[in-house]
Amino acid sequence: MRIVFRATLVSGVFLALFVNGVPVRGARQNNKNQSNEPASHQTLVKEVRHQLLLLPYYSVFDILSYRVDGDTVTLEGSVVRPTLKSDAESAVKSVEGVGSVVNKVQVLPLSAMDDQSRTALYRAIYGDPTLSRYAYSSLASIHIIVNNGNVTLEGTVDNEADKNLAGLRANGVPNVFSVKNNLVVTGASK
Repeated sequence: MRIVFRATLVSGVFLALFVNGVPVRGARQNNKNQSNEPASHQTLVKEVRHQLLLLPYYSVFDILSYRVDGDTVTLEGSVVRPTLKSDAESAVKSVEGVGSVVNKVQVLPLSAMDDQSRTALYRAIYGDPTLSRYAYSSLASIHIIVNNGNVTLEGTVDNEADKNLAGLRANGVPNVFSVKNNLVVTGASK
């Protein structure tokens, strides 16, 4: 019973974050009051999110966000593979009700040093016993974006201590010039 409740609570929190403004970490929308939106708009937002999460090469080293304005979807974020940018656009275009897609997704530059940093950061963050639980879902909740040695942590964590610990672990990795910690505390307790 406790596991079912926890899974329901976590699913509810993530769904609320995805729909209310946290990048696929979540959707960003211009309308602040979602209850006044028509059901078709809410369905469109959920379907866009669903399609992005189903992308086969979307990983912990990528972050995608989107904004829905009428029938126009604006994609933003950073990805390691150029094909992921085009795959995201194609997936969103296939959603019923989407008229056009503005693709502002940044493709991160190829760099052997950044690839080594990604691996080291993944091990430092997800190898920590306290933070390892964030890797157990189909898409880990802490995203590690590395661009020319500069690191941005995106995603969600349960508490401020986990957010700070992830930042400390990232700062301890060699060849990392700076760490920007954009993790959002959801307040869910484990």
